[in-house]
Amino acid sequence: MNYTPDPYERALVARCLTPESPAEQRTAQRELFERYKRAMFSTVWRIVTDYDLANDALQDGFVEVFRHLADFRGTSSLGAWVKTIMVRQALRIVRFEARFETIRADLHDQPVSVPDHLLGEQLEAAIRALPAGCRTIFLLAEVEGYAHREIAQMLTVAEGTVKSQVSYARKLLKQKLHELA
Repeated sequence: MNYTPDPYERALVARCLTPESPAEQRTAQRELFERYKRAMFSTVWRIVTDYDLANDALQDGFVEVFRHLADFRGTSSLGAWVKTIMVRQALRIVRFEARFETIRADLHDQPVSVPDHLLGEQLEAAIRALPAGCRTIFLLAEVEGYAHREIAQMLTVAEGTVKSQVSYARKLLKQKLHELA
């Protein structure tokens, strides 16, 4: 699929990279931050599940965004590029905390059915209650839409580990949702 660059995004990036006008550069950087901060906070918070750590990841992620903005080539949306940086930043934090549980290879993916009366907050709480390792992988696969191979590369684990962690997360989530029903 071919991506058509957004002229507004291109202009915003160009303004962020204008060293001859520091005031305009700061204004553009603030605009970029304001445009993406909520969505990116949501992404990193789901991964790290700690408010303070999510704020740290967001701040460090935007430092990386501005440090590498000249490398943005426009082959995807600016938001997708920023999100990739944010996910990587959140994963750096999770790597220090997460333990991936060994799961039997004979487990199969089971779809998770959500009760009709379940509130979004209850679903979020059930996901946050998952063990850190499988929660991270589950969120990357099921919420953020990364392929198992991409997740394996990001986390430097085997693709089979990713598949088993997604399966394990689904199983636990199914149990938690059944308890709420």
